[in-house]
Amino acid sequence: MDRRNFLRTGGLALLGSLAAPSLVASPVRGALGESGQQAAALSSAMNHFGVSREDMKKVLTAALEKEGDYADLFFEHTFNNYVGLQDGEVNQCSSNIDFGMGVRVLVGDQSGYAYVENVTLDEMLKAARTAARIASGSKGHKPVGLTEKTLKKNYYSVVTPWEDVILKDKMPYLQKVNDKIFSLDKRVRKVQAFLNDSTSHILFCNSDGVMYYDYRPMVSLGAVCIMEEDGKMENSYAARAYRKGFEFLTDDLVDVISREAVERTAILFKAVKPKGGEMPVVMGAGGSGILLHEAIGHAFEADFNRKNVSIFSDQLNKKICNEHITVIDDGTIPANRGSVNFDDEGAEGQKTYLVKDGVLTSYLHDRISAQHYGIAPTGNGRRESFRNVPIPRMRATYMEPGNMKEEDIIASVKKGIFVDQFTNGQVQIGAGDFTFFVKSGYLIEDGKLTQPIKDINIIGNGPKALADITMVASNAKIDNGTWTCGKDGQSCPVTCGMPSALVSKLTVGGES
Repeated sequence: MDRRNFLRTGGLALLGSLAAPSLVASPVRGALGESGQQAAALSSAMNHFGVSREDMKKVLTAALEKEGDYADLFFEHTFNNYVGLQDGEVNQCSSNIDFGMGVRVLVGDQSGYAYVENVTLDEMLKAARTAARIASGSKGHKPVGLTEKTLKKNYYSVVTPWEDVILKDKMPYLQKVNDKIFSLDKRVRKVQAFLNDSTSHILFCNSDGVMYYDYRPMVSLGAVCIMEEDGKMENSYAARAYRKGFEFLTDDLVDVISREAVERTAILFKAVKPKGGEMPVVMGAGGSGILLHEAIGHAFEADFNRKNVSIFSDQLNKKICNEHITVIDDGTIPANRGSVNFDDEGAEGQKTYLVKDGVLTSYLHDRISAQHYGIAPTGNGRRESFRNVPIPRMRATYMEPGNMKEEDIIASVKKGIFVDQFTNGQVQIGAGDFTFFVKSGYLIEDGKLTQPIKDINIIGNGPKALADITMVASNAKIDNGTWTCGKDGQSCPVTCGMPSALVSKLTVGGES
């Protein structure tokens, strides 16, 4: 098992990342009012990074000395911890600490970027002047002022920060997962389990005067179950991931993950690889959100549309699918893996309607694309770390519920498949062609689920697949697994979800 890229291939993947112990201050808590807490947190963050307001003003001024239109500073200190179980005992752990800051300068849609891992004033000024030389303009700039940005709502409040948790407090939960999985089925031969937690301290300011501090927790617990029956081996996987603290770990969570891992593995002994071809596909609630992510989500990211790469570049405010379909990209779901209090260029977390009643109403914008289209950013400017520039990225992408029952949708299909478990996918943005791998599902024969199926690819075209969704159920669900999206060499945590839905035609890559 590759700890950093667990079950990861392609654009959207299930990930178990590296992880580490933390030594920094926890988020500010106590009797202060909301604004007082934020001011205290911001002051603490500047002390943590060893910078002052005057330092940041000097660096921003240097970043604009070649007459750039805009500049921002992104400070990051991230602690990652990984604990792993194999062969019945916790026998792996690793830690990583990442620290540094990046300077970005914009002139129109031109970007200059530089970063340093040592945040002394001299080093930051060098980075600022490097970025300024990459992106230079002819427009004068006003003096830089800094104003604290008010946090309207914290979407990932923490009860017990990971900084306060030691290794021996985490280990029992992995052991419980192992023991529970073995207790559920005598065919279990091996269990691999992992716990990742991370804490990021983010300090941001820009030449527009915006300044904020964000404390970002992340945790995932997952397990692979390996079973044997009559000499045949099968394996499957279950996990949960949230922006939570130590309170995430509970016996109930252990039970849910363990049962899912066993059930998903056990069904594979009965599964077959179906015949391939074009057929109706019923997408199960939850993880089928990969269809939205791969088929249309990337094509709605505004950098692809601004450059006329996306197949949806000329479709804004046009009907693109059934009027009963509404698709949202949301950064405001409490504790969700993809949520953001602020994105990585200062825009507040928000809920963005991409498709409303079948009409394409918005792209996913960062600062550059928003300026190009003359609108406000949508809070989708995200980056992997301080070493990267922010680009338009998804957060939690899902479809709103319809008005049908799942069983009625299945009953409408004479011959097709039902799919519910996925591992990864990818898309060709320009043409809109996508593919994703289905771990498990069922044949649909005469309106009933019959033979379990496994290990197939589903292939389609984004706009066509969206237009071919003819029925949507009322059972909307977010898949809170360890989904991670790759784009332009950067990875970001995301989630996806949807209600059960019928796509009238998709190509299934099965047996010939």
